Amino acid sequence: MITVAKRLQTVEEYYFSKKLREVNSLKASGKPIINLGIGSPDLMPPKRVIDAITESFTHPNVHQYQSYQGLPELREAMCAFYKSQFNVDADPASEILPLMGSKEGILHISMAFLNAGDEVLIPNPGYPTYASVTKLVEAKAVYYNLDETNGWLPDLETLEKTDLSKVKLMWVNYPHMPTGANATRGLYQELVAFAKRNDILIVNDNPYSFVLNDNPRSILSISGAKEVCVELNSLSKTFNMAGWRVGMVLGSADHINAILKVKSNMDSGMFYGIQKGAIEALKSTDVWFKSLNSVYQKRRELVWELADALGCTYDKTASGLFVWSKLPEGVDAEQFIDKILYNNSIFITPGIIFGSQGKGYIRFSLCASEEDLEEAIHRIKTQN
Repeated sequence: MITVAKRLQTVEEYYFSKKLREVNSLKASGKPIINLGIGSPDLMPPKRVIDAITESFTHPNVHQYQSYQGLPELREAMCAFYKSQFNVDADPASEILPLMGSKEGILHISMAFLNAGDEVLIPNPGYPTYASVTKLVEAKAVYYNLDETNGWLPDLETLEKTDLSKVKLMWVNYPHMPTGANATRGLYQELVAFAKRNDILIVNDNPYSFVLNDNPRSILSISGAKEVCVELNSLSKTFNMAGWRVGMVLGSADHINAILKVKSNMDSGMFYGIQKGAIEALKSTDVWFKSLNSVYQKRRELVWELADALGCTYDKTASGLFVWSKLPEGVDAEQFIDKILYNNSIFITPGIIFGSQGKGYIRFSLCASEEDLEEAIHRIKTQN
């Protein structure tokens, strides 16, 4: 009998991979499901992005393997974007690496820097993939709690009182998913100093900066950050290109070279037309961001109304693509969302899948039309 690797015993199938099968099964049976669970933008990318990929099919090299480091003009466009949006300087030849979505970057970074037994600081609540990949590379996940009373920010003073001698890497993610909390410049300064004192590589996962956020920030804007930090970013949410799988990682040349050593053994370059489309997206002006956020602003107000109808509370100052809501005291989130799914055909994510600190919370996605959100509100107000 052929057995699977032991490392697979340390992880479970991704929550949405399982739950969406159940949701899709209900939909196939005729249930009018409204999906407020997953953050997959339903809006179109900028028109010139579609034009660029369409035109790319006439290029003589379009069907060939592409560079492992991406087209030089894509790296230049990514660097120009970081300079204009975050005031971060990066050398397009050595300090940036295009990725097929930032999610693959989580694995590449972990394989580049972690040995078996190394410890990794992971936010609780946080993106489940940080912990899964840590376990897959046989490192040890060490959770640090984020709490509503502390604005969902890390308590570095308390962390520093613990044994950090085996910690090699720390994941941070601001604007934070799932809570929508934002980092201040002061927090980024403290994180860089913390990383230097403790010889830890900080990875900031930063894909939500341009959704309902007046102050986009990069940890790399802090003086000296490149010595101890790398940053992931993505075009998925910013330009409605989740299915295109375009991301990037920025950092010092040494850190980027280490990640490239892994990546170049894993894939054979990003499709030419996708890179051309990404270049056009990155040239977008403020008009694009204002237009995008005007849509999400209206949707968020409807989600707040939906949350009110469900008896939930939430933070109106939060950023990002989701509304993180607290359930009434004593309500079990998984039982609650299953009741809403089967009684009202509305799918919402339970906060517990993001860690024990998500107990008692649920997460609404803004990736649904105003019509769907109004219908969801109607169902909750009339069917319960």
